[in-house]
Amino acid sequence: MAEQRIANITRNTKETQIQMELNVDGSGQAEIDTGVPFFDHMLTLLARHGLFDLKVTASGDIDVDYHHMVEDCGIVLGQAIKQALGEKRGIRRYGFFLLPMDEALARVALDLSNRQAFVYKVDYQFPMVRDFNIVLVKEFFQAFANEAACNLHINLEYGEEPHHIAEAIFKAFARALDTATSIDPRLGDALPSTKGTLSS
Repeated sequence: MAEQRIANITRNTKETQIQMELNVDGSGQAEIDTGVPFFDHMLTLLARHGLFDLKVTASGDIDVDYHHMVEDCGIVLGQAIKQALGEKRGIRRYGFFLLPMDEALARVALDLSNRQAFVYKVDYQFPMVRDFNIVLVKEFFQAFANEAACNLHINLEYGEEPHHIAEAIFKAFARALDTATSIDPRLGDALPSTKGTLSS
């Protein structure tokens, strides 16, 4: 059996303290505690629908604002994906998913190319889910794309309810990331690149 692709990342700053464990080849198990209930829900969805095992224990200045916590978790998840995949031999590299969530429809495409690019086209009228501003969803994925060094394109085709919008985005991202990180047996130990490298 192939060695599991796992990562353990610790990030401590004056704003947040985050410990993350990721198993790319998991079954969707999640233990999430960031102190931000709606964000915990989104990360749990990410793990479940991407079939990643994800454990996050975090604390920080959430009494001031949720921005640092959400952004820094994106940073750590990007670092964890990069660490777990190593040289990325045998992976499919590309992922795409179009996901409905009631009246919302989200489209996510990504390329684990080791080149950073981020496009986020999401418009909505109402941004709040209780005390969580879904503007922070963009900050999470921008941070992820920076640290994972990937192309990440997120589009909201349409949607109105902010919870449904955020949920559609996280679930679509989870499914696209699952595809991109999965092993293509036809590749064997090869890199998915005509250049023979995925280094920057």
